Amino acid sequence: MLSVALRTLRARWTGFAGSFVALALGVALLTVTGLALAATLDAPDRAPERFAAAPLVVRGADTLRVATPIGDRTQPLAEPRALPATAVAALRRLGRVTPDRSFAVRVPGGPGDLVGHPWSVAAFAPYEVVSGRAPRTAEEVVVGGSWTRPGRRLRTDRGSVTVVGTVAGRGFEHAVFYTDARAARLAPRSTQLVVDADVTAVRNAVRDVPGVRVLTGDGRRYADPDPGRDRAALTALNALFGTAGGVTGFVSVFVVASTFAFAVAQRRREFGLLRTAGATPGQLRRTVLAEALLVGVVASAAGCVLGGYGAPVLVRRTVDGGLAPAWFRIPDQALPHEWPSAWPYAWPYCAAFATGPLVALCGALAASWRAGRTGPLAALREADVDNRPMTRSRWAIGTGLLLTAAVLLFLGTTGDLLHRKTYVTRPMLLITGVALLAPVVVRPLTRLLTWAPARLPGAGGLLVREHAAAAVRHTAAAAAPVLVTVALTGSLLGTTATLNAARAAEVRDRTAADFVVTPPGGDGFDAETVRALRAVPGAEVSASAGSAVYVLEDGVALIRSGARAADPAALAATARLPLAAGRTADLDDGSIIVNEEWARHTVGERVRVWLGDGTERTLRIAAVLRTGTGDNGVYVTPANAAGAAGAAVDRVDVALRDGADPAAVAAGLRAALGERGGRVRTADRWIAAVSPGTDRTTRLGFLLVLGIALLYTGISLVNTVVMATADRTRELALLRLAGATRGQALRLVGAEALTVVAVGALLGLLVAGLDLAGIAAALRLQSAPAPVRLPWPALGAAVTACALLAVTAAVVPAARTLRRGAPAPG
Repeated sequence: MLSVALRTLRARWTGFAGSFVALALGVALLTVTGLALAATLDAPDRAPERFAAAPLVVRGADTLRVATPIGDRTQPLAEPRALPATAVAALRRLGRVTPDRSFAVRVPGGPGDLVGHPWSVAAFAPYEVVSGRAPRTAEEVVVGGSWTRPGRRLRTDRGSVTVVGTVAGRGFEHAVFYTDARAARLAPRSTQLVVDADVTAVRNAVRDVPGVRVLTGDGRRYADPDPGRDRAALTALNALFGTAGGVTGFVSVFVVASTFAFAVAQRRREFGLLRTAGATPGQLRRTVLAEALLVGVVASAAGCVLGGYGAPVLVRRTVDGGLAPAWFRIPDQALPHEWPSAWPYAWPYCAAFATGPLVALCGALAASWRAGRTGPLAALREADVDNRPMTRSRWAIGTGLLLTAAVLLFLGTTGDLLHRKTYVTRPMLLITGVALLAPVVVRPLTRLLTWAPARLPGAGGLLVREHAAAAVRHTAAAAAPVLVTVALTGSLLGTTATLNAARAAEVRDRTAADFVVTPPGGDGFDAETVRALRAVPGAEVSASAGSAVYVLEDGVALIRSGARAADPAALAATARLPLAAGRTADLDDGSIIVNEEWARHTVGERVRVWLGDGTERTLRIAAVLRTGTGDNGVYVTPANAAGAAGAAVDRVDVALRDGADPAAVAAGLRAALGERGGRVRTADRWIAAVSPGTDRTTRLGFLLVLGIALLYTGISLVNTVVMATADRTRELALLRLAGATRGQALRLVGAEALTVVAVGALLGLLVAGLDLAGIAAALRLQSAPAPVRLPWPALGAAVTACALLAVTAAVVPAARTLRRGAPAPG
């Protein structure tokens, strides 16, 4: 059987080219994914940045730690605690103490991520003065980088200042240094100190202060902002590559199965001759599987080499795109030409290589059983009509997959729907089920699509209809890759659009204010600004602060929930909370508003929580919000925003009092902000600005997934259409003998290709519609109804690309056949 398989591959190499390319690309992408994962496992920790030259840093409690029966559970605090005054005094007796402060600064025309610090901490990076001098007064600053120069006057949201010096940029921030006294007024709280003293003495001095950390050596990186950003970026990168790898494996099996099924259907007479010559059904099955195995092995070898050399290129692209840290790369010893010394990176190659033959065998398994059922009389068969395109196993598997997809789709929770991996993988069950059952609807669907053309003068429309309806397997096989592309495009982009619409509707329904005032930076409004806004005539002001609340559920899970702190009376006037029980007016300093996702969500019940700075409280549940899309957080009063530390006001909702003039109130709000800066927007404009969209990583991940799907569609579609066209040489000759011109024959071939694409597109739209209908139903059950959003422009582009590929792949070989002169039928 192996020798027969080799001769078949040599004689029919064009028929196996699509499977080879699909498998090689799939193995290459799996190699890239494995190498990237292996590189992240050995990724170094980021070195200290702002405090690289500091002797040591003492940082206040920034982690909540709660004891449970199965060990301590931790969560980062939303508001890290400042060191107690007694601890600071004890540290000052040991040596020089330098408080660190950070606050956002906004300068029109300057970098968007400016951050202010006291000048005394500049030496710990270290920053070196390039020109000018250090600041001496409250109106003087030193600026990092080359975007400005000494002597310039800058208008900032913290007041106008004069640049008296510049320091060389360090690459990790755009710094603005004030005098220590001015920085202390702008940011009174300091959560970390640089101490120049013996480390043992410092540890002893803060030993009794809960949660305080003494950072030395590489540990000083934890004093930098967002020290875990590299690890988070690499985790997101692994998720992106993992999703792409999963889609690659799925589409690879799909393409190989489709190609082998069609190839077996084309070779019925060949298999019939083998049966007549004495071949057993088992030998035919083993022949098909041997062909698949050979294709898989050769494709795997090519894919490993391609992936090994392609991984560094792709990683560089992710770094340039900001998806990975600047230092991330694939080591040289992981490249194919270094395999003798690449043992730490051998497992990605081994795993990817094994995947190729496995995918090929899985894809060819069903086709091999169909080949084994070929009888000897098939050698005498001349007609190409598919009388039994569906087998009992195909009916059973297809129906089972559709039922499974329906159960998972309609019983899934909103939390599941919001996970990218879920709504990337969920449509695959629907796609596979519909593809398996596609032959059932191909004949009626093609007759429907060609009903009007078949009634036009001439025989062209009739021939298109009858050929597509008769050659069911060819039509289904060629339509399958179009189905995959259209279904994935509609499902992925439609899901995100539908969920974003639901979230935007929630924000719109919650907002009863006429204006929303937001700060220019990330530190919020100070108390003086809030008082000025409250004093505007005709304005009902609700100032709220973002924070967090932590709850221990089931005694073992420490859950963080986003929280907003607001005055209950003002909140009721400017917001329409989606209440399931209770009243907003019942919120007070001893209570909390939770949502239905909490384990305890009964009005009047008391719940143990921890505030944003880790302060423990036991609060009464005053009201319960509906779950919605998961963005309905919890509400507390300002006294519980973050314990004694409080939280900065980051949003001010303004409702108009009776008879107030909107233009006058808006002007008064802008005047109250003055030089402090801030934006006054109508509620509609604010909602449009904050309406959720697809984040950059998810968008790039979808583009990668859809790019893979479109690439595989092109491979499979071209391969299937070329195989079908090459098999129609005698048919084209009959058309020419019947009087058809060369142009008429080519138009007929092109019209048949377009019909196949239309069938695949309609089936793909069916899958996308079912998927999105399930999401819409689940959202309605969660009290977050939203209309289904189909991405029509993207769908149109995908169908157009498929149509161009199909027509080109059908017309070009047909034109070559007609140019050579098709042999007369005999």
